[in-house]
Amino acid sequence: MVKKAVIPAAGYGTRFLPATKAQPKEMLPLVDKPVIQYVVEEAVESGIKDILLIIGRGKRTLEEHFSKNYELEEQLRKSRKFTELEIIKDLPKDVWIHFVWQHEQKGLGDAVKCARNHVGNEPFAVLLGDTVLESYTDTPVTGQLIDVYNQFEEAVLALEEVPKEKVSRYGVIGGEELEERIYSIQRLVEKPDIDTAPSNLVIASRYILPPEIFSALDMVQPGKGGEIQLTDALHLLVQDRNMYGYHFIGRRHDLGNKLDWLKTNILYGLKREDISEGLVPWLRQVLDGETSH
Repeated sequence: MVKKAVIPAAGYGTRFLPATKAQPKEMLPLVDKPVIQYVVEEAVESGIKDILLIIGRGKRTLEEHFSKNYELEEQLRKSRKFTELEIIKDLPKDVWIHFVWQHEQKGLGDAVKCARNHVGNEPFAVLLGDTVLESYTDTPVTGQLIDVYNQFEEAVLALEEVPKEKVSRYGVIGGEELEERIYSIQRLVEKPDIDTAPSNLVIASRYILPPEIFSALDMVQPGKGGEIQLTDALHLLVQDRNMYGYHFIGRRHDLGNKLDWLKTNILYGLKREDISEGLVPWLRQVLDGETSH
């Protein structure tokens, strides 16, 4: 049973400078909620109540965001701003969020290694802190992966299909489809050439991993920039045990770059009745070449 989640959130966010000079990229808003809150809520809605955030220098804001702000809450009560008070309410009281530091930026694999003591000998979910996965079902994407894990009790990776010309940006899997949307993974290739990629199914920033991943990570040699890649450890793991991929029902929103962040804000704004009423006619004006506000 998957009871714990690990959320790596220690990266510098250099693609968003200067906005991320003094604030974490994970705190950038998606409409009016920080990206990291969407990720944590996905874990909670998937039934996970023990969450570990891997943070680094300049990430104290993440701790503050998930801490109770008594002064603000009291001020909102006095001002009778009950809608705003409801918006900032805490996560359920039985949800625990912990923090551990990644002291050096040595890649995603190294960040996951920081969770070893917290995870212990249990399977756990990994959710990248700068990516929002929108589910098209009532079950969050991490919950979809947990359902597959409960069936096979082996590592499960979230998969999405991308155009062939984009496979060189991702970790790509090779394998066979066992049943609808579920794949048996035989190999993994990090950022392959278009002509040598084993498929156009790529790893989509969500994982259910067994504790044996830590032994595999210990064996991985640092690569470019001295980084330890999680995909390399998964490649070692699949040599000795079964591994599965699930082509999740939903859509990935990568908020790690400016263009996709802007696109996703517009998409999520269109979903909001209080915003779309004004946003839709404004977008039409822009498309018609008008620039008024």
